[in-house]
Amino acid sequence: MTTPELTVEVASEKHLKFVDEILRTIEDAAKVRGTGIAKRKPEYIVQKINQAKAVIAMSGERFAGFSYIETWEHHRYVTTSGLIVHPDFRGMGVAKMIKDMTFTLARIRWPKAKIFSLTSGAAVMAMNTKLGYKPVTFADLTDDEAFWKGCEGCINVDVLKRTGRKYCICTGMLFDPEEHLPAKIPQEVLERIRKIDAEENQPEEE
Repeated sequence: MTTPELTVEVASEKHLKFVDEILRTIEDAAKVRGTGIAKRKPEYIVQKINQAKAVIAMSGERFAGFSYIETWEHHRYVTTSGLIVHPDFRGMGVAKMIKDMTFTLARIRWPKAKIFSLTSGAAVMAMNTKLGYKPVTFADLTDDEAFWKGCEGCINVDVLKRTGRKYCICTGMLFDPEEHLPAKIPQEVLERIRKIDAEENQPEEE
């Protein structure tokens, strides 16, 4: 029997029926790895799908993989998280397809945001590096307490707490869009541009 072609897309309402399977796959992977995947509630995954902040891989009508996006500090930071591939579809390049889609979605929706990742997986680190991420200290990541609270569901959260949130089993990686620009524009010029844009967006008087 041939396997239907793999497709990767931004998840939508039609994919809500896979939420339980997504969560089971995440939980099973966390048990096998023993590291790095925080547990999530069904409502959380549903919210990500409804907000167009999730990417899903399908093989026909079968769930093959998933990842989601979260934003922090008023879209200054973005994370692509929870990357998971169903055991039946590992070794087929699904993780890279999902990673490429979440990264593209994040860059299109929040082009000025810094994109970061916490991962303990060598494969994800390699994919991040190819996309332009660099290893950073946790101090370079968001200060948003809501993000760090998300680590409470990870088996290694005690390490994070013992080190005063300076490091953990995971490696912090960051994509800074400004580092990928071919030239720098001085801050005073950027302020001038912002003022011009603000004036142009003022409603016209009747």
